[in-house]
Amino acid sequence: MTQANAHTPMVQQYLRIKAEYPDILLFYRMGDFYELFFEDAQRAAGLLDITLTQRGESGGQAIPMAGVPVHNLEPYLARLVKAGESVAICEQMGDPNAAKGPVERKVVRVVTPGTLTESHLLEERANNFLAAVVPGPQGDRWGLAALDLSTARFTVTELDSEESLGGEVTRLDPAEILLPEGHALPESVGPPYRDRAQPRPTWGFQEDTAREYLTEQFGTRDLSAFDCEGLSAGLPAAGALLIYARETQKGLLPHVRTLERERTAETVVMDAATRRNLEIDRTLSGEGDTHLVGVIDRTVTPMGARLLRHWLNRPLRDMEALRRRHQAVGSLLDRGRFLEVREILDRAGDMERILTRVGLGSANPRDLKKLGETLAVVPALREVLESHDSPRLAELAEALPPQPEWVGHLQRALVDQPPATVRDGGFIRPGFDAELDQLKDVGDNAGDYLVRLEAEEREATGIDTLKVAYNKVHGYYIEVSKSRLGQVPERFIRKQTLKNAERFVTPELKRFEEQALSAAERALAREKALFEELVESLRADLPALQPLAQAIAEADVLACFAERAEALDYVQPEWTEDRSLTIREGRHPVVEAASSDPFVPNDLILNNRRRMLLITGPNMGGKSTYMRQVALITLLAHAGSYVPAAEARLRPVDRIFTRIGARDDLASGRSTFMVEMTETANILHNAGPDSLVLMDEIGRGTSTFDGLALAWASAERLAEHNRSWALFATHYFELTDLADRLSGVANVHVSAREHGDRVIFLHTVRDGAADRSYGLQVGSLAGLPAPVIERARDLLEELESGAVTPTHEPGDPQPAPQLDLFGSAADPLVERLRETDPDSLTPRQALELLYELQGLASARKS
Repeated sequence: MTQANAHTPMVQQYLRIKAEYPDILLFYRMGDFYELFFEDAQRAAGLLDITLTQRGESGGQAIPMAGVPVHNLEPYLARLVKAGESVAICEQMGDPNAAKGPVERKVVRVVTPGTLTESHLLEERANNFLAAVVPGPQGDRWGLAALDLSTARFTVTELDSEESLGGEVTRLDPAEILLPEGHALPESVGPPYRDRAQPRPTWGFQEDTAREYLTEQFGTRDLSAFDCEGLSAGLPAAGALLIYARETQKGLLPHVRTLERERTAETVVMDAATRRNLEIDRTLSGEGDTHLVGVIDRTVTPMGARLLRHWLNRPLRDMEALRRRHQAVGSLLDRGRFLEVREILDRAGDMERILTRVGLGSANPRDLKKLGETLAVVPALREVLESHDSPRLAELAEALPPQPEWVGHLQRALVDQPPATVRDGGFIRPGFDAELDQLKDVGDNAGDYLVRLEAEEREATGIDTLKVAYNKVHGYYIEVSKSRLGQVPERFIRKQTLKNAERFVTPELKRFEEQALSAAERALAREKALFEELVESLRADLPALQPLAQAIAEADVLACFAERAEALDYVQPEWTEDRSLTIREGRHPVVEAASSDPFVPNDLILNNRRRMLLITGPNMGGKSTYMRQVALITLLAHAGSYVPAAEARLRPVDRIFTRIGARDDLASGRSTFMVEMTETANILHNAGPDSLVLMDEIGRGTSTFDGLALAWASAERLAEHNRSWALFATHYFELTDLADRLSGVANVHVSAREHGDRVIFLHTVRDGAADRSYGLQVGSLAGLPAPVIERARDLLEELESGAVTPTHEPGDPQPAPQLDLFGSAADPLVERLRETDPDSLTPRQALELLYELQGLASARKS
């Protein structure tokens, strides 16, 4: 390459463009490469493991430079996006051969983690959300907007607490979060998402600005049609998000045609801790697929898979809507007719994302081919759905009008196996366009022409070894071996010398070459123009085509629910207005699917007389599994799925809370116990009579008596004040007294049986409290050294007999025993003090009282 310095026109142009994108990588098009310079080159070389070179000088030092080939951009972009980087794609806009000075360049798109649309950069079966968060004007609300640019799903909501915001952000799992400058996400939003937040200028978060951009986007006078007027925090979030998306795409977003307002009152609310503990679509470790989605997702299409995740993460409370879903699943189950739907959808593609790329002008020939194949299945799918006696399936059929014009047009236009890009052509079917066919005939007939010319020249020159050929580097030529050069006529013009031969051209061959190459260029240009016409026509039809994609996705999810119900022996849940929750022979869907052993089912009965179950039993006995399976069965029912049980009768719940497991949040300066108490506080403040609450081992993160007191008080509060449906697991056996003290509280235990020095877990939940925790046996199972187990057994016997407390060795002088916290006989010393009024005592009476108390203390010690 030629040398350059910081003052050359090319470098000046680069620096001018780079100044507009100071914090992201600039891919600057130079011929067949995207080049990076200065700090960008150094950063990219480390991230992509590409060679770092130099170009010219700036300030007396060489300019670092690195590049990637244009034709192989995708894998490099994928690696950068995965690393959380954003990239500005700067293209050459003019003809380099005609330019005087640097060819015109401009950024045509900014690729960021939250604005991806290319299939190779996206997880196929999950949404990729960009989110914006705005604190309300009075600080009492949070506005949250989310856009999946690849599917056009655009939502907005307002939340009344930081905990609710944390739960919704966890549900959306956004790749990027926009915030007004000077603001930060609250602690309820986990560290992974705080790391994805980026500040944006505050002007983009103004309500008036948001309304202007949104009404322009949707072509409306106001936003009343979207039920979004008056969202003082939500509208600024939606507007800022739209502005950012437009900036990255360098234009309008024709496929984004509606804004959906989401209301927490319509769904079962779950905070971030609950979503994490229930492992809906990711495991606690973040690895593997042993989560609920991993068991339930057998959808055929990617858009069906994304809708399934949405339903499971945002379960409904509307009983009528849920009954319609369940009835549709039941109809599809009848005689296995869901198989018909799945066989039809097996030929469908990701219509949602294809239509997005059509709208943005980035669709490729394979996209349009798959779109045509997807539209071709619509009539058969509609016919099958219409044949069912199901109101919801009938509505889906109505939303699937056949598109024979587009099916035929795309079939006529595109070859059976089109290439992935328009760059090299070859995707328009012969016979579709007469002009293109004529231009291609020249190239197609070139072989015949060369054969004919070779025969004519051999006869004319007498050189029987003469060859006429073509290659991409040197074009058309006549090759003659050096031994026959004496027979070459004067009309042959020397073109290239080889070791054993010479290559020539003739005026006739040169004219043919010009004609053939010109025809090839014009054919490619014509093919690209025809493709652009196809895309433009489809873009105009987006309002009619996008609803088809949504209907296909829902049919896919309902057929998936039917397939899972049959394969896994799930039953239809029954909705009731009674204040009760009954599950007979319930099973944990994930544990059952992951285990090779038969799962032990268990019942659950909650009603007005039995609102809280205190669950005791050994570690590893199955308390947490039992609690989680109740929550997951409830969640599946509220998503529209059948459930793993023999019978399930449910009243809709408004929220699900879990406080399970131990973890810290050191990034926010919170210990394990502080996290436990924060989550417990959230439950006790927000759970209501229609909430389902799971609480496991409250108080274990502190001293025995502090922990016991906190667990006791929390259980009392939950039973008497919140009055929620609650499962409260504990190792504090003292808490089992609550069943006798408080109405609506009952004891159950997870049974186990001792066999010698071993414990056998029966995993069966029975009424009544457990008689012991089997801690030593579990410790033995875990592999603790035998001397430790024996020493623990000796200590346990002494502790249980009262001969020693945990802080004193056997044989040490024993202090006064710890007072019984919950109901032992009254202590005379304490009672005498409680009865005494110190202000009414004379000095003599006070002295006499002191002697009396001393006597009581001596008697207590003996």
